[in-house]
Amino acid sequence: MSIKVGDKIPQATFMTFTADGPTPLTSEALTAGKTVALFALPGAFTPTCSAKHLPGFKAHEAELKAKGVDTIACVSVNDVFVMNAWGKSQEVGDSVIMLADGNGDFTRAVGLDFDASKFGMGQRSQRYSMLIKDGVVSVLNVEQPGAFEVSSAEHLLSQLA
Repeated sequence: MSIKVGDKIPQATFMTFTADGPTPLTSEALTAGKTVALFALPGAFTPTCSAKHLPGFKAHEAELKAKGVDTIACVSVNDVFVMNAWGKSQEVGDSVIMLADGNGDFTRAVGLDFDASKFGMGQRSQRYSMLIKDGVVSVLNVEQPGAFEVSSAEHLLSQLA
């Protein structure tokens, strides 16, 4: 069963890359007392993820923040080094926190995992976006397989007051 609006974000530990190297960041530390635009995608450096999904959130950072978003975060079932390299190649800087869910623990806990083995990618995250307010999901947009419509930054922006 997947997470839904009104649910609390499950406890999980992501890895981020800071000046000190790989650093753990809990879901609680990420979301407590904040409004977070979190989006997830199947993989770093993949076509739609690199051409549209991540760039859209980077491009709309100012608009999202003007509508009350404190933090924009990208989750993928990739390791912290891949997420760091992808963030650098996309020049996200401080616009988007790149969250490595290397073992897929968070992705499974929210029930939005899928088997991409037929593509040689193993277990991955579905494509989605959500707005989290103080650890509780207030908006959730899960894509149909192969689609990129409701999880975009533009769609999430249209849902914010």
